[in-house]
Amino acid sequence: MPPAAQTEQRTAVLLMAYGTPRTPEEILPYYTDIRRGRAPTDEQLDDLTRRYEAIGGISPLTQRTEAQRDALQSALDHTAPGAFYVTLGLKHAAPMIETAVADLAASGFRSIVGLVLAPHYSRFSIGQYLDRACAAAEPHGVTVSGINSWATEPAFVDFIANDLRQRLAAMPANTKVLFTAHSLPQRIIDAGDAYPGELRATAEAVAAKVGLGYWSKWAIAWQSAGRTPEPWIGPDILQVIAELGESENAAGVVVSACGFVADHLEVLYDLDIEAKALATKLGLVFDRTACVNDDPSVMAALAARVIAARPPR
Repeated sequence: MPPAAQTEQRTAVLLMAYGTPRTPEEILPYYTDIRRGRAPTDEQLDDLTRRYEAIGGISPLTQRTEAQRDALQSALDHTAPGAFYVTLGLKHAAPMIETAVADLAASGFRSIVGLVLAPHYSRFSIGQYLDRACAAAEPHGVTVSGINSWATEPAFVDFIANDLRQRLAAMPANTKVLFTAHSLPQRIIDAGDAYPGELRATAEAVAAKVGLGYWSKWAIAWQSAGRTPEPWIGPDILQVIAELGESENAAGVVVSACGFVADHLEVLYDLDIEAKALATKLGLVFDRTACVNDDPSVMAALAARVIAARPPR
């Protein structure tokens, strides 16, 4: 955190993300926080721990998110030297959003641009992040300007399209592309949330760049639904892969997990292990597009959005 004397002419950027345990010992408190203070059962904890072990013991998300913060800071420094200070605020791990906002206020920042490391707006996800930032900032008299969506940011679309085009070149001709994002409870969608339309906008933009015909070449699926009794939006990625395996017209599947912008459990386990295993069992060639992580072109585009969202002085 810069000294207070250096904050008067700078705007803070609160880069928000989900968070992840940094060590196996942090899995229990992390899972408890996700469950709003209710500790998981031994069975639930063992299942989550098993999935982390399958990808190497713990998720690389912490390092990925910190690299994204550094890349965004570098892009901002290149375009507007000395004008912005980027810090992280996480939803379920330290530093929490509220702690980050309090630290910024204590250092003298009076305005914050909030940016979530997720491209698709939903009141349940990005909306909650921004609401938490605003609620934490209000007592300090700090203003928060939020970036709601970057679902069709050209650099983001180009990143996915370029990678997808290369992967399709190595796949069977009759390959299906599935664009995925994290599922949400159906009740949220029934209330009119924008989330499905946001994912479709990304999928349509990428498909147009690559030249994919709808349904014959691509479709939307959902993944990583919560383990709760209520229904979550679908179709689930595993269901779609199973249906493709039964089809005589499918030989391969490429998943573009465009709802996720960093390698972490929902990509490295749910797709690279679980979905791939099912596809292989059904005789389908499987591949997945790369995550954005700290790609310089995408980070530069997000920096431009931050600059545009900066409150007038």
